[in-house]
Amino acid sequence: MACRISELVIDCADPEGLAAFWSEVLDYVELEREDDGSIAIGPPDAGFGGPQPTLVLSPSSTPRTGKLRLHIDVNATDRDQDAELERLLALGAEPVDVGQTGAESWHVLADPEGNEFCLLRTRLKPL
Repeated sequence: MACRISELVIDCADPEGLAAFWSEVLDYVELEREDDGSIAIGPPDAGFGGPQPTLVLSPSSTPRTGKLRLHIDVNATDRDQDAELERLLALGAEPVDVGQTGAESWHVLADPEGNEFCLLRTRLKPL
């Protein structure tokens, strides 16, 4: 028997803002709010435990230092990479230089709190 990733928890200064950003990026909806200010978002039809992991945006006042040791990769499902890049930038993502050569097939971006993620080239089928 094996495990499956069910949630990814992101510590952040503004759970509300980051939940709004990632909900738009992933077409997720709010699933739950905790008394501590955490907001869980996930797929609208499946919610927690479905084929895609939920994200939990957890409030933290601890500033991030250094490079993230884990990052999220995303793929467009209904448009090509260039169109998806434009959409992500319009949502508030920012390009990030982490030492790319310019020949990569992916784009490195940061969410509104500076968490790096990559937009990969391959278009995936929607779930």
